[in-house]
Amino acid sequence: MGKPVWLLLLSIVPLLALAQEHGSPYAGRQEREIKALSADKVLAYLEGRGIELALAAELNHYPGPLHALELAGPLKLTAAQRTQTETVRAAILGEAKKLGRLIVEKEEELDGLFAGGAIDEGGLRTLVREIARLQGELRIAHLRRHLEMKGILTPEQVKRYDELRGYAQAGVRHEGHGKE
Repeated sequence: MGKPVWLLLLSIVPLLALAQEHGSPYAGRQEREIKALSADKVLAYLEGRGIELALAAELNHYPGPLHALELAGPLKLTAAQRTQTETVRAAILGEAKKLGRLIVEKEEELDGLFAGGAIDEGGLRTLVREIARLQGELRIAHLRRHLEMKGILTPEQVKRYDELRGYAQAGVRHEGHGKE
């Protein structure tokens, strides 16, 4: 390739860079009802879904009640274990839905204050602290239920749960899990 072609190519490259869009990754989110929450996230909060709040437990051999119920057959849950797990599942759903609704309401309030230009430093701090407190309570609620499940399942069932969920790793030990 001759020198004039290289010069032409080199002069075009900066123009291509200028032609690129410089939009924000947030573009389109201004249309959301609550700017900080997607419709899926709002629904997850309102339905009491886990939304990965219990990963510290789930990925460290503390099964969750929903997945334990889904895997009841392969885990060979006894009738008593199934009843206990259903109770734990019902408890987390009730608590998570309540807390999720409160989080959505507070996020909606925060969004409204910003949208209306009615936010001040004191109100901001109060509202954000309340949202953070509620989010912490929601996470505790989910993690606590995984802790309860550890006492319901046998160590063999916990190991099988991990395998069925795809968490099994070579050399991972499952000692001291659940019942003895």
